[in-house]
Amino acid sequence: MYFVGLDNLVVVFSCKVVVSLVIVLSSIFYCRIGLTDSFEHELVKAAIERTNHSIKYDGAYYAIDYPGGDVPASIGVCTDVVIRAYRKVGLDLQKEVHEDISAHFNSYPSRRIWGLSKPDTNIDHRRVPNLQIFFARNGIKLPVTNNANDYKTGDIVTWMLTGNSPHIGIVTDQKSIDGKRPLIVHNIGFGPKLEDILFEFKITGHYRYIPGKT
Repeated sequence: MYFVGLDNLVVVFSCKVVVSLVIVLSSIFYCRIGLTDSFEHELVKAAIERTNHSIKYDGAYYAIDYPGGDVPASIGVCTDVVIRAYRKVGLDLQKEVHEDISAHFNSYPSRRIWGLSKPDTNIDHRRVPNLQIFFARNGIKLPVTNNANDYKTGDIVTWMLTGNSPHIGIVTDQKSIDGKRPLIVHNIGFGPKLEDILFEFKITGHYRYIPGKT
């Protein structure tokens, strides 16, 4: 029969507590990384799934429900690709944008560009300039560069097309044929496509919007 002094018991107990805390903290850290990684890839998976849908390009104004409202499933524009992908992973940009624009109306270009005097749940979230402000305010505004490696899975990119038409798309984890650029899911007029267009147009914004990650 062996006896251990009180001091030794304290040391043994303390060591066990420390080891347990390390294990718990490591698990939490690992889980957080896993959850973030999962959200980004689930978002991209949802975006790529949109390319399986036949969508007529139609940017007409529609009165839709709020929250969770959507234009008819058979139509859409570039913003609807982003909206529908985020909604697939549980985040309603219609609601998120409306709440932010209601609280910070003057931070958005609604009055300057469209002559609005108040938020409009039918259209605000479907306009690229509004999404740019929203992502910058609530996510991470990232540098616009010519380095393809700076554009990560799940990032949001905006462009200005010929004729001053704003455009938006989602960066995926798939690569161009030469392996140098990430492919983009977007709708430029022919329905949602997965294409090598990152540097085809002037980039006007680069964002990362993941819940809880700013």
